[in-house]
This record gives sequence, structure tokens and C-alpha cells, in this order.
Amino acid sequence: MAIASSFAAVFISSAIASCFAEVCTIPLDTAKVRLQLQKKTAAGPAATGGMLGTMMLIAREEGVTALWKGIVPGFHRQCLYGGLRVGLYEPVKALFVFVGDATLLNKILAALTTGVIAIAVANPMDLVKVRLQADGKSTAVKKHYSGALNAYATIVRQEGIGALWTGLGPNMARNALINAAELASYDQFKEIFLGLPGFTDNVYTHLLAGLGAGIFAVCIGSPVDVGLAAFYKGFIANFCRVGSWNVIMFLTLEQKILSLRIIYALCATRFHRTSWVQLLEQQTYTLIQHGIQILIVQENAY
Repeated sequence: MAIASSFAAVFISSAIASCFAEVCTIPLDTAKVRLQLQKKTAAGPAATGGMLGTMMLIAREEGVTALWKGIVPGFHRQCLYGGLRVGLYEPVKALFVFVGDATLLNKILAALTTGVIAIAVANPMDLVKVRLQADGKSTAVKKHYSGALNAYATIVRQEGIGALWTGLGPNMARNALINAAELASYDQFKEIFLGLPGFTDNVYTHLLAGLGAGIFAVCIGSPVDVGLAAFYKGFIANFCRVGSWNVIMFLTLEQKILSLRIIYALCATRFHRTSWVQLLEQQTYTLIQHGIQILIVQENAY
């Protein structure tokens, strides 16, 4: 991707870009989790009409906001996982290049490595996100967590702190492969497009590279995520979920200053919350404000 910025700048911008993509696509992810859970437990209606039908069922029975269950740990996950996997990508890729420019193999190895590192840190957030998404009226799994922080505390209290890293091995393998499919393909597609006449490093190139990475990520990552049979039966649904996430994330990442200003403006809106949540919001607001200042300095330097 060759984003000429410091690690801190790339980490912050990729974390926020990932969070923005998460907001836009988490209803599809929630529907996927419910569908997978229904297949395992045989709970819920026998026929939901696929992903769209599941989303409509959740909205009807639990309210539209239930489609965004898990968004808070989703933010936690993307701030760490999204920030680390992209922020470390260029430095790690440089370690694999001994002579000349980076090859496709170098890019794949770098993405595999950063995917493993990032999910090792973010696995607790991934676990809590899925548990909150799975906790619904029409599912057999009913933990009834009151929120993300309650879920973290309950898991540690009832199952031990090690339980936050449940499934780490398979999760490492899965996320390393998906990360390689996303980052390496985006990097390669962008390099190919920039080598063609008439293409420059602008939003159109980013959009096309993001679309290419989205399609490639679906073809490589979705069979691992949802199973080979489900992948072939629901390619369009998988692309809507995985492909759109990649397009939104990479496009937002490349336009990082604009996206940061938008998120900064959104964070300026105040909601009525309890005192500790207000404190958390204020700290997040301050962190984003500081991040914007770092990125503006970085952009002005080039």
C-alpha cells in the first residue's frame, strides 16, 4: 500500500477506517453469526430466507438496533486488530525484502505475519463481539450480557481471564489467511493499476483496488469463514458482507484526513449516558482529536 506516514499515523487512520467499515457492515455480520448458530443448534425458525431474511427477523423480533449488537467490542477489535494489521504491514514487508522491490510473496508473508500478531492481541474483543451478536431471542445462546464491559467482566469472573483467548489457534489461522487475502491483494492490485497508463494515486484507483481486494478476499477468505458449500451457494451475500467491508475500509483509509474529520465531527455529538460512559466518550474524543493533529502534521510534511 506504501502509505508514506509514520506507524502512529497509519495505525490511527487504519483503526478509524476499520471502525467506519464495521459500522456500515456489522448488520450483515450479525446475520451471518445467527445463521451459523442456527445451523449448529437447530434453534430458531427452520427457514429465514438467508442473510436478508435473518436481518429482517432480527429487526422484527428484537428491534433494528439489534443488528448492531456487538458494535462496541467491534470498535475495540478494529482499533487494535485493524490498526495493528495495517500499521505493521509496511514495516514487516520491508523485513522480507532483501533485494529489489517487494514481490507478491513478500506481501503475502507480511500480511500473514501481521494478521497473526493483530488477532493475538484482539482475540478477547473478537470473542465478546461474537457472544453479543449471538445473544438473541431466537437463539439457544442467551448470556444476557448488559453490554461489552459487562461481557468482559462476566467472562473473566465466571471462566477465567484465559477464556478471553478461547479459540486463539484457529482464529490465528483464519485471520492470517483472510488478512493475506485482503492486504496483499489490495497492495498488488494498486501496484498493477498505477502501472497502467492514465492511472494515478487517487480515489478511483483506490476504489478499483478495493473492489479487486474485496472479490479476492471473498474467494479466499469466505470458504474458511462460512464453509465451502455455503460460500458457493451465497457468493453474492458473502461479497456484500466481506467485499463491501474491504471497499469501505481501504477507500476510507486512503482518504484518511477527510475520514478523520468526519469521525471527529460525529464524536462531537453528545449523548445522554451514565457517568462512566461519558468519561469513556470524552477519552475517545480526546484520542481522536490527538490522532487528527498527528495525521495533519504528517500530511503537511509531504
